[in-house]
Amino acid sequence: MRVSVSWLREYVDLPADLPAGDLEQALVDLGIEVESVVDLRETVTGQLVVGEVREIEELTGFKKPIRFCRVDVGDANGTGEPQEIVCGARNFAPGDRVVVILPGGVLPGGFAIGARKTYGRNSNGMICSAKELGLGDDHSGIIVLPEDTPAKPGDDARPVVGLDDVVVELEITPDRGYAMSLRGLARELSHTLGVPFRDPGLAPAPGGTEAPAYPVEVRDTVGCDRFAARLVRGVDPTAATPGWMQRRLTVAGIRSISLPVDITNYVMLELGQPMHAFDADRIAGPLVVRRAEAGEKLTTLDGVTRALAPEDMVICDDTGPISLAAVMGGETSEVVAGTTNVLFEAAHWDPVMVGRTARRHRLFSEAAKRWERGVDPALPLVAIARAVRLLTEHGGGTAGDEILDIDHVRPRTPVVLPVDLPTRRIGVTYPPARVVALLEQVGCTVAQGADRLGEDPGEVGVAAGDGAALTVTPPTWRPDLTDPADLVEEVVRLDGYDRVPSVLPTAPPGRGLTWQQRRRRAVARSLAERGYVEVLAHPFVAPELADQLGLPEGDPRRQAVRLANPLSEEEPLLRTTLLGPLLGIVKRNLGRGQRDLALYEIGAVFHPRPGAGRPPAMGVDRRPSDEEFAAADAVVPDQPRHVAVVLTGDIEPAGWWGAGRAAGWADAVEAGRDVLAAADIPGDRVEVRAAEYAPWHPGRCAELLVDGTVVGHAGELHPAVVAALELPRRTSALELDLDALPAAPVASGPVVSGFPPALIDVALVVDESVPAAQVQRALVEGAGELLEGVRLFDVYASEQLGAGRKSLAYKLTFRAPDRTLTVEEAVAARDAAVARAAERCGATLRGA
Repeated sequence: MRVSVSWLREYVDLPADLPAGDLEQALVDLGIEVESVVDLRETVTGQLVVGEVREIEELTGFKKPIRFCRVDVGDANGTGEPQEIVCGARNFAPGDRVVVILPGGVLPGGFAIGARKTYGRNSNGMICSAKELGLGDDHSGIIVLPEDTPAKPGDDARPVVGLDDVVVELEITPDRGYAMSLRGLARELSHTLGVPFRDPGLAPAPGGTEAPAYPVEVRDTVGCDRFAARLVRGVDPTAATPGWMQRRLTVAGIRSISLPVDITNYVMLELGQPMHAFDADRIAGPLVVRRAEAGEKLTTLDGVTRALAPEDMVICDDTGPISLAAVMGGETSEVVAGTTNVLFEAAHWDPVMVGRTARRHRLFSEAAKRWERGVDPALPLVAIARAVRLLTEHGGGTAGDEILDIDHVRPRTPVVLPVDLPTRRIGVTYPPARVVALLEQVGCTVAQGADRLGEDPGEVGVAAGDGAALTVTPPTWRPDLTDPADLVEEVVRLDGYDRVPSVLPTAPPGRGLTWQQRRRRAVARSLAERGYVEVLAHPFVAPELADQLGLPEGDPRRQAVRLANPLSEEEPLLRTTLLGPLLGIVKRNLGRGQRDLALYEIGAVFHPRPGAGRPPAMGVDRRPSDEEFAAADAVVPDQPRHVAVVLTGDIEPAGWWGAGRAAGWADAVEAGRDVLAAADIPGDRVEVRAAEYAPWHPGRCAELLVDGTVVGHAGELHPAVVAALELPRRTSALELDLDALPAAPVASGPVVSGFPPALIDVALVVDESVPAAQVQRALVEGAGELLEGVRLFDVYASEQLGAGRKSLAYKLTFRAPDRTLTVEEAVAARDAAVARAAERCGATLRGA
C-alpha cells in the first residue's frame, strides 16, 4: 500500500519538521512493515515542466504508431519555441497539457534524458507517464493534466503531479486490515506520536429511510450482514475527476477511470470501505444478494467470463449475476461514458467467503485484499455519504433522499481480560491504569472497575494479581481482537516493544537430537554424498494425481485429506505419497533444460483417520490438558516421514573418458539399500524381492523389507505413468517409509584379525527371476563363521547358459580370527556355501 504524507496530514497532526526516518521508525514500532519512504522531490532531477501540445504529426512506416509532437514549454528551453519530441503514446491530443522532462534531466532509476535523433526526427526530451515518474504502475499512456490545472506551460510540474510530497510504501500484515486505509494509518500514528487524530469514520451520515434507494433483497445474511445503497441522478457524464484526486490515486497505484469509479476507489483508500458504483439505468429489476447457483457465469470488469461456485456471493438483477460481490463488478452494470444515474453500494461481506472467492478466481483486487483482512461494519453509511458528497460536488446531479440500509450486524462479543495478564505474559510491569488507557486508546470500551483506576499506580483501585478482570469490548474496526492474548498484544505494541527485555531461554542440558532426527540427517547426508540433490516440494496435490499415478481403486493412498482453505483450488488435497510433487519438480526441471536429474526429498505424507470426528475447541488463555491434547491428536492425520528418490537421464555422464551410463531401476534399488545402510539397518536384516506396486513397472519393481516387513518400493515407473506426467522413458524412483524402520541395534565393535584372508570367486547359474540378494543370503548361511564378506561383482546372461538363466559371480572372503586358514578349510567353507545356494535357490556352479 502506497500513501502520501500530505494526505495523512488531513487526519493526523504530524509535526511539520518530522524527518522521514522518524516517520518510518514510528510505523515500525507499531508493527507495520515499511517497504520504503521516498521523498519524491529527490527522485527526478533537472527541468520537469508543464507542456501544452501544439501539433501532432503521425509518423508511418514503423512497426508501432509513432507521433512527432511540438510542445509549448514556455521559456523553459531558453528559446520560447515549441519543443520537438517523439512519443509513442496515443492518449493525448493537441491542446492537452502534459508533463515534459527536458534534456539534462534524470528520471527515477537513473534514466538520463538527452536530445537525440530517432525515427528520422529530432527528439528533445520526453513526455512522461506515471510509471516513468515513479508515481505508479500505469504505463498505458502519458499523464494528461486535468483542464482545471492552474499551471501554465513552462511551470515546474513537480507540485502539479505530486512530486513535492513524501510517499510511504507499506506491507500490511493480514491481521491489520484496518491499516489498509488512511483512517487506520492516521489513528496508529496518533498513538505512537501522541498527536491529535480526526476520524473520518465518525463523520455525520444520514441513516436508512423507510423507502429504499433501490429495491434490494439479501437472501444470505451470513455472507452479507449489511448492505447500504443510495442513488444520485442527473450526473454530468463528461465531468472529469479533479486533479488532486487523480494524483492521490496515482500515488496509490490506482489508475483513474471515471469520476464515479475514482470516487469509490478514493473512499476505499480514505476509509477502508470498498464500494461499487452501478449504472442504475443498466440494472434490470430489483437487486438480489445471494450465493451463486450451479452453472452460473459472470463476465467481470476485466473481460473474463468466470464460472461461479456455490460459495461465491453475487449481486443479481432480473438478468442474473451482475457483480461478483466484494471482489469485482460485472460488465453489464458498470459505469460507462454516458452514465447519468449512479447507484452507490457499500456493504459488509464475510471475510472467509471473500478470501476463498478471490483465490478460486485468482482475482486479488484491492477490494478483496481489504475484505479478507476485515472491514469495519459501521462504515457503509459513512462511505455512502462521502461518495455522494464528492460526486454531487464534482459531477453535479441530485442525491436521492432515499437511503437503503439492511443491517444484520451482530454486536461485538466482550472479552474478559485479567488485569494482570499483560504483566504475567510479558514480564514487564503494566499498571492497571496503563492497561485501561492503552486499550481505550485503541478504541476499546473497558468496563467493570475501569472507573476506579487512577493514573497514579499507587492509587489504583484494582491491583495487579488480585484476580480482578476487565470486560473489554473491541471497536468495530478491529475484528482481530477476539481473545485476551490479542488484547495483551495491543498493550505491548502501544506501550513499546523496546520495553520488552530480550532474554534467551536456558537450553535444557543433556538432550540434543533424538535418534529419529539423527537417522533423518544421516539419510540425507548419505544421499547428498552420492550425488542426489535435495528438494522441498509443497505437500498439496490435485485430485487427479491418483489417476495419473495409476493407483488402483481401494488403494489407501487414494484417501487424502482435503484442506478447508487451500492455497489453490486446483490442489486442495494433502499428499499421501512423496512421488507426486517430486515428479512435478522433475517435470519443471526438464522444461528448463535439465536432462540428467537425481533428486530426493525427505518429508511427511498425510493419511486421514476416518471417523475421527472434530477436534476439541482449545483457547489460548491456558495450556491445554493432556486429555485435550490426546483428543486433538486423535483427529490429526497420521504423518509418517518418507524418503523418495527420482532418477532420469544419465547417472554417469559421457565425456572424453568414455560413454556415460543411463540411470535405471537398479540405481533406484541401490538408493534404497543406501538409505537403509545410512539408517544403521544391518544388511542381513534387509531383503529385496520382486513386486507389483503402483506407480512402478510390474516387471521392474522391487520391494524392500526389513525383518520381513515391507518398508518401501523402488524401480522403474510404469510407462502409463511416465506418459501421463510427460516424463522421459525409464524414469526410476524409490519411496521408503522411514518411520517404519526399527531402531538401529547397538553396534558392537568389529573383530579384527591379523591373519591373511582367503579369496575365492564363485559363479552360480540361477533362474533369471531369482534375486541376487536371495542367493547372497544363502551363501552367507552356508559358509558359516569363517566367511568375512561377500560381494556381487558380475551378472552375465547368454545363449550358452540357456533361456531364462543368468550367472551371478560373487567374491567370497574367508578369514579366521586365530590362525591362517588352510586351503582345505577355505574350499570346504566355499562348498558349504554353494551347497546351501543350490538347496535354497536351485543354483549350480557355472562350468560344472
